[in-house]
Amino acid sequence: MKKKSLNKPYGNKLVDLMAKKSELAGIYKRVYKYPSWYLTKRQIYDLELLLNGGFSPLRGFMSRDNYLSVIKNMRLKNGMLWPIPVYLDVDKSFAKKASKSDYILLLDGEGIPIAYQKVQSIFNLNKKRETLNVYNTTDLHHPGVEYVFKNTGTVCIGGEAVGINRPHHHSFNNIRHTPKSLRKIFVQKGWSRIVAFQTRNPMHRIHFELTKFAGKSARAKILIHPSVGPTKPGDLSYYLRVRTYKKIMNYYSKDSAMLSLLPLSMRMAGPKEAVWHAIIRKNYGCSHFVVGRDHAGPGNGSNGDKYYREDDAQKLLDSFSNELGIEIVPFQEIVYLPEMNKYVPLDKVPKGKRYLNFSGTKIRDNITNGRRIPEWMTFPEVATEMKKVYPARHKQGFTIFFTGLSGSGKSTIAKLILSKLLEKGDRPVTLLDGDVVRRHLSSELGFSKKHRDINVRRIGFVASEITKNRGIAICAPIAPYESTRKEVKEMISQYGGFILAYVSTPLSVCEKRDVKGLYAMARAGKIKKFTGISDPYEAPKDADIVVDTSRISSDKAVELIFTYLKKEKYIKA
Repeated sequence: MKKKSLNKPYGNKLVDLMAKKSELAGIYKRVYKYPSWYLTKRQIYDLELLLNGGFSPLRGFMSRDNYLSVIKNMRLKNGMLWPIPVYLDVDKSFAKKASKSDYILLLDGEGIPIAYQKVQSIFNLNKKRETLNVYNTTDLHHPGVEYVFKNTGTVCIGGEAVGINRPHHHSFNNIRHTPKSLRKIFVQKGWSRIVAFQTRNPMHRIHFELTKFAGKSARAKILIHPSVGPTKPGDLSYYLRVRTYKKIMNYYSKDSAMLSLLPLSMRMAGPKEAVWHAIIRKNYGCSHFVVGRDHAGPGNGSNGDKYYREDDAQKLLDSFSNELGIEIVPFQEIVYLPEMNKYVPLDKVPKGKRYLNFSGTKIRDNITNGRRIPEWMTFPEVATEMKKVYPARHKQGFTIFFTGLSGSGKSTIAKLILSKLLEKGDRPVTLLDGDVVRRHLSSELGFSKKHRDINVRRIGFVASEITKNRGIAICAPIAPYESTRKEVKEMISQYGGFILAYVSTPLSVCEKRDVKGLYAMARAGKIKKFTGISDPYEAPKDADIVVDTSRISSDKAVELIFTYLKKEKYIKA
């Protein structure tokens, strides 16, 4: 491979889809006539990389031909390698409106126009085929698969896009770069060999040492290029992660490394995502790309096994490196040799030498349990940043989220717990009871599945804000659907504790207790879609606490819940 070709963008031309300033006045006059679509969070991040050239050579959300070609062959219809589909999924009603227009307008959550797109292709998603081909599984435990089946629309609109406004970010704007602006910085610095390091987690000492090994191996400067769009549910806060990156940059020698944030919504697609990441970094001007073990892996499946082998990403990407024009820097696990105070790749450990493994989970556990973190694991400044967000558990916010049938005893138990926690008085406590929330927060909602989900999400959002601010939220909705409860858990657990309490009182008992006569009316068909009668209740399989008030008193249930809180150190014994 010739050195001069290393830093060219993928396809040799960097796409820029932003309209010229001189064109904007005319664009604004006509775009509001087009059907408007409010972009999802993933779509906003995808569109940002489409507009700035990070997804070169794509010129908009994929057409049907490109979508089918990518999920089948990992290639665009023109033959260029491209492993991950990038599409604009919408609902059927909007697709019907779009079919009668030449263009659609794409808005962010605040209604600001980001781009308009030509309607060139309207097609149905094949979710089963897509997940099987892209993720190599249809297991809903895989976060990428779950997103496709539960969070995407059924219809897609493909076509070329024209940018009106770049998506706006309100934080860390001084370390956000487009491919064009980052390339300009590289030229100004005189950098031509640049190795990119991808991460979605906080950086610790092991990661720092790994990047130094990579820079030395490639004889290149280091670009710390973390993904700061949506990642894996349950990952640590974006703000915390970026603060750790900024702290760790002080440990690199002068003019050897820089930090830039990548607005990428990850799919957790393992080997194929590694290829995608390499293409993106090539567009950003990098000549080399670090691929570690289990790159973009989502963890274990529902059967306990990993979805991808640890070296699958390295092997797949290595097979395409010449075609892509970017060199791969593969790395095994980095370990610490305490006797030598040295970091080495696992395959370079001297025979007979004791070594220590890094664990991000262990660091987090040590912090939340007030234990010391050894400096070989992480730098003191990074530990300090993490302690700000994750104090000892008895100082954290947390949510107790009750679920169960109407009449199961949720509200009674929740009110008793509220009183006991208020007696302690060490943290603010808020009760979000299902009926009360319905009156004050969700009075306009009905009882369709869509409206039930909206109601539970609203409760989850309020609880997440309480938890984030180190208060205690007690939630007592029916929350009948597993997927929505999981969404709420993900929403809250990034800020503090989440305890799922299932009040498993049998339906027959709940009906006997029904002073309002709701069950009787549901049995008579006077109330439609009533949970437990004409609408399903999906009992949780992962509840932290299960109590049945037909077997124990409410006071005993409260006692059991407090025993759990003390055992898990959410409250002091």
